[in-house]
Amino acid sequence: MDRWLAPIREKRLDRARLIQMGRAASIDELWERFRARPYPAVTTPLDASVLDQLLPGESNRILQAAERACGRIVDLLGTGPVSLGSSIDWAYDYRVNLGWPSGFARSIDYVNRDRPSDIKIPWEISRLQWVIPAGQAYLLTGDERYASSARDILQDWINKNPLAYTVNWSCTMEAALRLFTWSWLFHVFGGSSSWSDETFRTNFLASLYLHGDFTRRHIEKADINGNHYTADLAGLVVAGHFFGDFGDAPCWRKVGWAGLQEEIGKQVFADGIDYEASCPYHRLVLELFFLPALFRTVAGETVPGPYIQRLLAMSRFVAAYMRSDGSSPLWGDADDARTLPFGGQALGDHRYLIGMAGVAFNDKDLISRFCGSRSELIWIFGPQKAASLPVTPSGPMTSVAFPDGGVYVMRHGDSHVFIDCGPLGLADRGGHGHNDALSFEAWLRGAPLIIDRGSFVYTASFEDRNAFRATASHNTPCIDREEINRFDPGNLWSMQNDARAECTRWESDGARDVFVGTHHGYERIGANIEREIVLDKTSGTLTIMDRITGEGQHDVTIPLHLAPDVLCKRSGESVRLFSAGLAFDVTGAGEGWQLAIEPTTVSPSYGVALPSHRLLWSRIGTLPANLTVTITPAIVADRSCVR
Repeated sequence: MDRWLAPIREKRLDRARLIQMGRAASIDELWERFRARPYPAVTTPLDASVLDQLLPGESNRILQAAERACGRIVDLLGTGPVSLGSSIDWAYDYRVNLGWPSGFARSIDYVNRDRPSDIKIPWEISRLQWVIPAGQAYLLTGDERYASSARDILQDWINKNPLAYTVNWSCTMEAALRLFTWSWLFHVFGGSSSWSDETFRTNFLASLYLHGDFTRRHIEKADINGNHYTADLAGLVVAGHFFGDFGDAPCWRKVGWAGLQEEIGKQVFADGIDYEASCPYHRLVLELFFLPALFRTVAGETVPGPYIQRLLAMSRFVAAYMRSDGSSPLWGDADDARTLPFGGQALGDHRYLIGMAGVAFNDKDLISRFCGSRSELIWIFGPQKAASLPVTPSGPMTSVAFPDGGVYVMRHGDSHVFIDCGPLGLADRGGHGHNDALSFEAWLRGAPLIIDRGSFVYTASFEDRNAFRATASHNTPCIDREEINRFDPGNLWSMQNDARAECTRWESDGARDVFVGTHHGYERIGANIEREIVLDKTSGTLTIMDRITGEGQHDVTIPLHLAPDVLCKRSGESVRLFSAGLAFDVTGAGEGWQLAIEPTTVSPSYGVALPSHRLLWSRIGTLPANLTVTITPAIVADRSCVR
């Protein structure tokens, strides 16, 4: 019905209707009423010198980003710097110069399998998170130019995206995420002279209200839910708190918060891992569950203990998977999604989440584990609270198992090994999970060495999408070029639950960590895999032992993908790796195996693919087949090497 009713609903929500719904004398009165409502982030002027004391150069970073925003220059999802121009086409993929027609959102084919366009480009641009630095710069300088630029961009979006009639309404999650950005921009710029025009105020409030209404009407609820439904619920909480008792806002707030309380117990395992089986999506979902709780807190409402405990568990998982150099594993899908990004830290640096939860809930354990940039935290809690966080962790990070989510983390000093032995993503349906059972990533003595290939793209290329989530793109055995979880050829987020990985042994003490696991992904072709990984904490040696049993002849390959900056030098059947000023010797022992070094690519973020190499052991023959690979720190004088 929205094909006919959405335009009517939008037309009817005019100045008079807004005033009537708010029982106000004017739009200005309504505007000021909403401005007086609390917001869980910094929205008042901030002293640039205080900011730079905490983070030297931070104000300059923000001002440069703000200039780009005012110039309508974006750099996202691998596009490189792109000028959107004075008249923005909000339904356009600037990367390949292809767009989507206007029309009823539910009727627009935004996947377009037969062309290289990527719907995530216009969606990401329309989230307007790239305008946030203009808001930050305004709070640092008071310069009206930032307010004027943000107003013009918002008005342009409103004019060109009628309710439910462009591709930017085709996914409810996009409307929900805009609620976060727009509401913050309102509280930042709401008192500026550039935002004082009654016509603009009317258009802004009407559009924001219609975003909340659209999210409620088109909520993405299914039998099994993921980050889309979570974003919708979180957006409803934000819209509900923004509008207070205005219109349907109380209902949105109630529905959103009730749904979040239900979903956090379903989507997040008791040990804190989001069941979509992805570090980047774990970050996004944690933000989506966390920020509505913060809204409730500043509004004087309670957050139940079990909800807080699940947020703390999610944050402890972040503390476990984050490495000392501020990088995170390329586990599962990644589309660079954020909820309300304020900071300038590297995209893969999720450490702010540790401090965010620690400060919000006064969790001393998390606070003691925090390190890294405080950029995000300054803009959420203010400089004083951000300054109270430690510069370095107060104690060593230890190895830890997450048996519910199926992740095992080996740690000693700066050595970090991340092992996946968990369920298939999205309650065994696939979702944003990959074919990575028994795969691992390894940083030894702080040096990046072994990494999964990442995600790269979604609908822009079905071939690349499937290649990057395939078994062969992960550091796990592949047999007869078959997938450990079979793909659904027509669905980029679906797999059959074949692998059903299991950890059969986990030991950790001061001398070594031992993991043993297996999966069932190749039982259908008569083969079984058991993998053992051992980190010797005295020598720093990492050993990977694969035992493949079964019947018949099989083509077996076992890859180790190298991090992009790793250099290597081969000598017979051994390889010397060079990374971060250190050297490591890699040897493989087993009957009938052949070693090759092959070019490949690694995607550290969406739309980006960097050249790298992989070590590939291969064997064609009857089973059993055993291979032991050892990675040992080396002391070398000869550092000549080839890529």
